[in-house]
Amino acid sequence: MCYHASVNATYQQLEERYERPFLGNLFPSFTNKTEVVAYHLNGFDFPFMPVITQEQNTVMQCFQWGLIPNWTKNYEQAKTIRIQTLNAKSETVFEKSSFKESIKRQRCLVPLTGFFEWKEMGNKEKQPYFIRLKMQQIFSLAGIYATWQNTEEDRVYNTFSLLTTQANPLMAQIHNTKLRMPVILDQTEEKIWLEPKSTATDLEKCFLPFAEESMEAYSISKLIGSRKQSSNVPEVVLPFKYENLDLFS
Repeated sequence: MCYHASVNATYQQLEERYERPFLGNLFPSFTNKTEVVAYHLNGFDFPFMPVITQEQNTVMQCFQWGLIPNWTKNYEQAKTIRIQTLNAKSETVFEKSSFKESIKRQRCLVPLTGFFEWKEMGNKEKQPYFIRLKMQQIFSLAGIYATWQNTEEDRVYNTFSLLTTQANPLMAQIHNTKLRMPVILDQTEEKIWLEPKSTATDLEKCFLPFAEESMEAYSISKLIGSRKQSSNVPEVVLPFKYENLDLFS
């Protein structure tokens, strides 16, 4: 699955890549458009991330990772649901109650520069990897979103989930237990994903695993899982060689 992501680009670079401005105020950490969004985003922290939605597809916004359906009753239920909705399986997204309304009319692009996954090495050892595209610094994952009104707080939550699909051969070597990967969209598929008239058949064509020859991966240090140091630093995406035989050594 996909629970760790990187947006190692500035807000200005995102605006240039997608030819859309950011809408209004973002969130407390935002000070200027030359800031990097984040080197490491952990989905279980429910971070705010840039998105382009169907409803406001001429601008960029920031929604929270971990979809909360609009039928959610209260915040206690929301806390339970959002842990389970960081990802949505493309094979069942039209059927699951949490996702089936969003996939019809609330689809979004989620810009990334890469994502993280762990390879099972045996003896309970896991080795982290960073995965990115060879020819695109910034690319899009397929997302779905929802808006939930929490009447207890009088607050609106705008949230999203990332779609996943079967792993391509490259990702199957890394994510070698679940055999999954995020749904990566090329620029033609980005338009299909945001198009309100796209049919289920149109969308399902986007679910195919991204071509492995257009992707690259390398091992990184275990800083990404550190409890003592911040992993939201440039060093988290740097290559790191382990003494054991590396997948790409």
